[in-house]
Amino acid sequence: MPSPFWLAAAAAALSGDSTPRPAPLVFPAPAAATVPALPADTVRRPRAVEVSEGYETRLRLHRWGSYAILPLFAGQYLMGDRLFDQKSDIYAGRRLQPVDAGLRRNHAIVAGAVGTVFVANTVTGVWNLLESRGVAEGRTRRLLHGLTMLGAEAGFVATGVLGTRAKDGNMGDARLHRNVALGSVAVSTASVIGMWIFNRH
Repeated sequence: MPSPFWLAAAAAALSGDSTPRPAPLVFPAPAAATVPALPADTVRRPRAVEVSEGYETRLRLHRWGSYAILPLFAGQYLMGDRLFDQKSDIYAGRRLQPVDAGLRRNHAIVAGAVGTVFVANTVTGVWNLLESRGVAEGRTRRLLHGLTMLGAEAGFVATGVLGTRAKDGNMGDARLHRNVALGSVAVSTASVIGMWIFNRH
């Protein structure tokens, strides 16, 4: 098949023009640009959750309560341990006088302080837990902390009931009172320290 150049030359010869002219250059049309289809929007942006100004106030009070509770635990343990030893000496015949009344009174006062802090932290903690339930980050940690502290608080209520029984009871009552108290202290201390270390809010 003759090329377009020779066709142009033949046409020029027939017309009497002996000057061959090159055929016009023909460029192929550019291919249409292909825009890839965007995938469907399957990623949902997290919904912003706003908390009230009271949330920050309650959180601040809750933290100060957690700072105060550990020294109270330490003081309560030292006084309770001394009371237990005195009661043990009375039952073993090594002590003739009753347990120290002032020590027992101070032990009861600090127990009341522990209860007050726990009630305040329960109110502020549960309130903030409910308000921040829509915040996904840290939700499991906050829930675990709340449940363990509520369990420890139930243990302290039982400790108070057992304490009234141990006051005039035998060594078995006193030992049960001490063991329940130490178990509640251990659970709440671990929960508080865990929030200090891992909490970012």
